[in-house]
Amino acid sequence: MENNKSLAVFEEKQVRRYYDEKTEVWYFSIVDIVEALTDSTNPTDYLKKLRKRDVELGSYLGTNCPQVEMLTNGKKRKTLAGNVQDIFRIIQSIPSPKAETFKQWLAKVGYERVQEINDPSLSMDRARENWQQMGRSEKWIQQRMTGQETRNKLTDFWKEVGIKQQDEFAMLTNIIHKEWTDLTVKQHKQLKGLKSQNLRDHMSEAELIFTALAELSTRQIADSDDAKGLVENAEASKKGGAVAKNARKELETRTGKSVVTGENFLPLAKEIKKVEPKKK
Repeated sequence: MENNKSLAVFEEKQVRRYYDEKTEVWYFSIVDIVEALTDSTNPTDYLKKLRKRDVELGSYLGTNCPQVEMLTNGKKRKTLAGNVQDIFRIIQSIPSPKAETFKQWLAKVGYERVQEINDPSLSMDRARENWQQMGRSEKWIQQRMTGQETRNKLTDFWKEVGIKQQDEFAMLTNIIHKEWTDLTVKQHKQLKGLKSQNLRDHMSEAELIFTALAELSTRQIADSDDAKGLVENAEASKKGGAVAKNARKELETRTGKSVVTGENFLPLAKEIKKVEPKKK
């Protein structure tokens, strides 16, 4: 459930995070924190203005906050991140009515991680709770968790046969996805109107099922062909995706409905009073 551990939810806002096992410290995406606190439509720009307005804060972030790899638009990219102490410092400079609630949320997240280390099954319970809070049905949640288990088995297999780099994982995933959907991961996200959100968290039940079928087929075909390295597993990925593609076309022919859709679980747009930095 690595993907779910890398995300937390605060008032329906997803906050990317990374847990350093050596130091036992959580790091949170600072731009996600800014968006959660302010509801700004452009949190990156908000942060830039905030750093210029509060020179001391800008210096603090530059000195104390590291660039940490976090999942961004399907790929791991360096993202400015801060620990709980750093986030508290940022909160001091943002006039947000959510500040106190957010502090309590941060403390809760840290405590939950300690619990998950002692009992890993709790991470699955947290994920289920998050999806329930987002309004997902029990049927959808079960399929999402089953699909994640299938995905984990595939990535474990890849590691065993020589696939080590994150960009190689992304490339193979994209081959599978394009083969069964006729869309790249990026194109599928664009169809659903997604940006930094996790594509699988916005898939329909059918999309989840066919994604799982494609990844299960890929692993079994690669194992049967004794695929090693990137090139051979790329070929197995194409074959596995084709299995799901054929099944998708058969279902679409019989039902007259497209399996791949632009539907998502994004909240409906609503009027929100934005909190923007004060100008000097």
